[in-house]
Amino acid sequence: MIIIGGGIIGLSLSIELRKNGGRVLVVERGEPGREASYAAGGMLVDSSAETPVALQSLATASARMYPEFVHELQVESGLHVDLRDQGAIVFPSVERTHERLGPEVETLLPARLAALEPALAQFDRPAFYLKERSVDPRGLSTAAVHTAKGRGVDFSSGDAVTAVNSSAGRVSGVTTKKTAFHATKVVNCAGAWAGRIGPYAFPSRPVKGQMLCLISPSRELLKHVIRTPDIYLIPRSDGRILVGTTVEEAGFDKRTDVPTMQRFRRAATALVPELRNAKILEDWAGLRPGTPDSLPILGETPTRGYYVASGHFRDGILLAPITAQVMAQVIEGKTPDYDLTPFSPARFLG
Repeated sequence: MIIIGGGIIGLSLSIELRKNGGRVLVVERGEPGREASYAAGGMLVDSSAETPVALQSLATASARMYPEFVHELQVESGLHVDLRDQGAIVFPSVERTHERLGPEVETLLPARLAALEPALAQFDRPAFYLKERSVDPRGLSTAAVHTAKGRGVDFSSGDAVTAVNSSAGRVSGVTTKKTAFHATKVVNCAGAWAGRIGPYAFPSRPVKGQMLCLISPSRELLKHVIRTPDIYLIPRSDGRILVGTTVEEAGFDKRTDVPTMQRFRRAATALVPELRNAKILEDWAGLRPGTPDSLPILGETPTRGYYVASGHFRDGILLAPITAQVMAQVIEGKTPDYDLTPFSPARFLG
């Protein structure tokens, strides 16, 4: 079995397949876990107010799997993964203020909001509390790489796959820039690069997201994820606070720009005045794998033995556990626990 792409989707699937005794080779164009997964914010959003209807059941199931998923990675890798469950405080846009946001949403009166997050500036605007988790994707990806290697997954890094090969309608392996590998099953988990690998030009494209990371003057400054229509703040347990993000159609350009970072800093300080004393640690941009309908591509292609698990857009970190579970079931010839029809590769190959 060959998995193209060593992001969190490919890594999670490789671990799941090894549990069931499969031999797995992950072929990664760069360094495993260092593309979209490394750049992500890590909000595990499965709220009905923010998740596409077709994706809701998978998102909810995957969110529920996360504590066990992280625990397993921590035990097997020996590394700490920063999974937080303090929840999120959401300031909706004006047009969404009066929407029905779902039974899991708690309306926050000013006194309750101040008690939850004393460092927030005082706002005369509606706010809501969502019970959700967040995770550090960098720690998660690193732990997944170590776990996969510990389970016997093989890796070929720094060599991009250029084509999936087939014979008589069945997959036979992959060609890379440097060599070729033979296999009777191949899974395309190449994210934003999935559509550049023949024989199928899946409409998976890079959607750029810029991020800024601040070092908080206090580790306890923020407890919750804060989301507004303009930015979000994601606290980490070590005192880092991520500020993001943009949604840009900019091809494979991963450069950041000064005006965006300045805007992030001003918006963060307006939300939490004490962040004016925060130091900038770093900034970066990642490339989310988008699709025309903003839904992932999951399932087998018309070429027998060739599967796709890509196009997760902003939900790759969230959907990693459930994607690994259902794709392993499909690959092993079992009926998946969830209906994958809305995510079938066929919708883009007609």
